[in-house]
Amino acid sequence: MKANVNKLSPIQELLTHELEFKYAEAREVLPGIRRIVAPNPSPYTLHGTGTYIIGKNEIAIVDPGPNIEAHIEAILRETNGEKITHILVTHTHADHSPAARPLSKLTGATIMGYGAHGESGGEEGADLNFIPDYTLKDKEIIKGNNWELECIHTPGHTSNHICYDVKGTGAVLTGDHIMGWSTTLVSPPDGNMKDYFNSLEKMLLRDDKFYIPAHGKMIKNPRRFVKALIGHRKMREKQIIKYLSTDHASYIPDLVSKMYPQLDKRLIKAAGRSVLAHLLHIEELGNVKSLKNSKGIGWIVLK
Repeated sequence: MKANVNKLSPIQELLTHELEFKYAEAREVLPGIRRIVAPNPSPYTLHGTGTYIIGKNEIAIVDPGPNIEAHIEAILRETNGEKITHILVTHTHADHSPAARPLSKLTGATIMGYGAHGESGGEEGADLNFIPDYTLKDKEIIKGNNWELECIHTPGHTSNHICYDVKGTGAVLTGDHIMGWSTTLVSPPDGNMKDYFNSLEKMLLRDDKFYIPAHGKMIKNPRRFVKALIGHRKMREKQIIKYLSTDHASYIPDLVSKMYPQLDKRLIKAAGRSVLAHLLHIEELGNVKSLKNSKGIGWIVLK
């Protein structure tokens, strides 16, 4: 009996593009948590970035999104009669944090995040202009009038990525660290695969009931989902080692074509950044070596 070559991997079985939403309209995800999807759909954002409204009356906004006037107007319209006191970001990418400053100017809310963006060499989409009014720390508790958030520092996708535990709901806002529709891009130098593995393991130590990502629908089986993500990343590293030679250098474009044979052309560059992140991690573990020559940087597997 032949194996099913089209069989989905454990993480592929869990990912979905489904999401019930209408642009510019807030929808309750759980009591005390509302979502407005920004109108910035793309191969990297799915339907768009989820902006979250936490609490009632005096509220916090998590991931205000891209600086799109219509989206900022939607946030203000959907929270009319309420007071925005805090604006928090999960990380500093152009689809998450740029609307923070204009929204703050309109509302007087305090902008919070885990500092400015880190190293950005080779990375597209970084929001290098983001500077928080208040710098958050891991495990810090931020309280509003009727809500409470705990910061969970989860570097990997970016060095300053934070997830937010919404106390009393069993849910964590996972930003781009864990998404419902796709695996997460890790792009060096600010993105770091070792950090990403460690941050996934950190989430496994928790007992959360739900993950609410910035892209995709709510995840109702957090531990199974994280274990599948870890397994997927380990599978990719085994793939890379398999395709490398001990006697001649291989290059990232060749590895991408072998690892992602049917990939959307718009995602090829991103796949290359992810492969680089894996190679740097495997090199740190002592299993591969980089070689610089006239063709650029090649890689060999060590015996």
